[in-house]
Amino acid sequence: MNIRQARPDELGILLDIWLRAVRATHTFLTEGDVQFYLPLVRDLALPALELWVLVMEDDVPVGFMGLAGSKLEALFLAPEIHRQGGGRRLVEHARRLKGSLTVDVNEQNAGAVRFYEACGFVREGRSDVDSTGRPFPLLHLRLEAR
Repeated sequence: MNIRQARPDELGILLDIWLRAVRATHTFLTEGDVQFYLPLVRDLALPALELWVLVMEDDVPVGFMGLAGSKLEALFLAPEIHRQGGGRRLVEHARRLKGSLTVDVNEQNAGAVRFYEACGFVREGRSDVDSTGRPFPLLHLRLEAR
């Protein structure tokens, strides 16, 4: 697995990874919720973020992260490569680039909470709603620079 910057022509691939990953891991969301977030991710988030992709030998993205400064705004892996170390590699890459990191994670996504805590993130706060005002609580986490 290697990490490189995303290319503009890969946004469709990244959106597909996001969609498959959300459906596999965000079991608290209905399909209606997923469809609500889809255009926000496609039209606003992905184009605005500093995107890094995780690729295999064929150089096709299988995961990605999106950064806004030192905030990890997105980290998604294709379901078929979950639990293979790709997420941790992306977090470490972000840490090398930015130093201290912050991330907001859905409280209801217990697997993601465990992942970030295993990477060394600690809880700094909590919000009752997500950034769109919907009732999906967020945990605010921080990882200090080494």
